[in-house]
Amino acid sequence: MVRNMSSTAMARTRSRSFVFLVLFLHLLLLLSTGSVHSRKQHVALFIFGDSFLDAGNNNYINTTTLDQANFWPYGETYFKFPTGRFSDGRLVSDFIAEYAELPLIPPFLQPGNPQYYNGVNFASAGAGALVETFQGEVIDLKTQLSYYKKVETWLRHKLGNDEAKMTLSRAVYLFSIGSNDYLSPFLTNSTVLNSYSKSEYVGIVIGNLTAVIKDIYKRGGRKFGFINLPPLGCLPGMRIIKPENNGSCLEEASSLAKLHNRALSMLLRKLERQLKGFRYSILNFNINLRQRMNHPSKYGFKEGKGACCGTGKVRGVFSCGGKRLVKEFQLCKNPNQYVFWDSYHLTERLHKQLADQMWNGASKANHVGPHNLRDLFQSL
Repeated sequence: MVRNMSSTAMARTRSRSFVFLVLFLHLLLLLSTGSVHSRKQHVALFIFGDSFLDAGNNNYINTTTLDQANFWPYGETYFKFPTGRFSDGRLVSDFIAEYAELPLIPPFLQPGNPQYYNGVNFASAGAGALVETFQGEVIDLKTQLSYYKKVETWLRHKLGNDEAKMTLSRAVYLFSIGSNDYLSPFLTNSTVLNSYSKSEYVGIVIGNLTAVIKDIYKRGGRKFGFINLPPLGCLPGMRIIKPENNGSCLEEASSLAKLHNRALSMLLRKLERQLKGFRYSILNFNINLRQRMNHPSKYGFKEGKGACCGTGKVRGVFSCGGKRLVKEFQLCKNPNQYVFWDSYHLTERLHKQLADQMWNGASKANHVGPHNLRDLFQSL
């Protein structure tokens, strides 16, 4: 009788153990499926461009302080220390990452153990679409593309071909490039603009950008974000190039930006027709900046034309931080009241306003279209 009761108890124990094992395995299956599912839903952000989006790559290259911002007072308001960003705080790309529920996207050249699942930032202050733009001192767009190819190889090694392909096709590719191609002839002794007509020169810049976009598309990229060029001649640093202009905009530079923006819009419409699945969003930065320069109070600013940090007329001398050619500089008390942080770059407050429009807007009123970045991040 004792023996029978013992065997019955053992049978019950085995039965319970089996049920528990089945439930445990089922739970593991659900968790692993959920993990795969969440990774499939993940959208990375890859960033290409110049100082408008550089999160610190130029900290790690052999260049001059003209193309670096790794010293005080850069970064003073948000990070409380200089990160290499050309602003008092965050950039458009930082806010976009936040809205997409991503961490801050690190610079590609940042030392440490790289993890590229969320994307990476290739942008370099001073970079252009042309290799010749500030050559030897910056990471040009073609080199940025070569870095992207290394990341692609890394993802394929880590995730396997199928999942890497899915990651790259779901990712958003953000560009801000071209300004330096048109600024450099005015800031150096270059005679390149004497060798071409304006439209020919713009065509070469756009041609280089086109080649990079098509290469990324060929490798699986489908969703692209663009920021067009500002009125370049109205940046504080450009207003002072010709003293006889008395602080007014240098229209020769702004006219090149206008030609570039027209060509860029035409290119993107053409690629949308030609390339299956190609989708894009473009912010009309040119109009946005003009509005804030001319009517700062309408957008919550007090000063629309002069910089917070620098020296000279409209603080157009690029001396912010005292580490460049001119050591003297003045610093405003509240960057939030200024459109421009230094002679060529924006305050965090304006970066946030632009990011909000890029994320939420898709209309003529917001100067964003044909899609907004939220649509691109959320689309499969």
